[in-house]
Amino acid sequence: MSAPLETQQPLLENNINNNAAPAPTPKTSTQKAMRKTFKGTAHLANLLPTGTVLTFQMFSPAFTQQGKCPTVINHTMTVSLLIFCSVSSFLLCFTDSFRDERGKVRYGLATFKGLWVLDGSQTIAAEEATKYKLTFIDFFHAFMSVLVFGAVALFNQNIVNCFYPQPSEEGKQLLFAVPVGVGVVCSILFVLFPTRRHGIGFPLSRC
Repeated sequence: MSAPLETQQPLLENNINNNAAPAPTPKTSTQKAMRKTFKGTAHLANLLPTGTVLTFQMFSPAFTQQGKCPTVINHTMTVSLLIFCSVSSFLLCFTDSFRDERGKVRYGLATFKGLWVLDGSQTIAAEEATKYKLTFIDFFHAFMSVLVFGAVALFNQNIVNCFYPQPSEEGKQLLFAVPVGVGVVCSILFVLFPTRRHGIGFPLSRC
């Protein structure tokens, strides 16, 4: 009886080996680069107004026709989208918010004299409004926001394929390295020189 058992053991071992999960295939350099690209886009998007990012992500595939841009109209619409989102990123850095006596959030536009409330039915005391005056840091953040949006646009394959459909190897490296470098530098500067504003598209103040 021992002989059949000895012949069955290799069969059991073969079945176990066949049922074992296959070893995961290593990721290629392209897949790793794409993963880093998506992570970089998500990180940079957090530095921009929410509405600007959503508008860009929503309309860029349609305006570029998934990156093909077959007509001049597609190019024109894509350029218009980039300009609109850049201007939006710049201007929204000058907005701010406050809570009225009922705790409702009110938005306004910072000026050199104070805060101009967008909702005309609500007013703010002159002394309180002076706390929202424009400063150098506001223009600094506005300029950096435009750079960050440019980096986000370069991470978007539809935009890249529309204006640069067949980049060289050096071009591919630049298209990946430049937005990463801009994102890292801008992220560090945003941390070193923070803003206290809570404008449109940015997190609200708790107080």
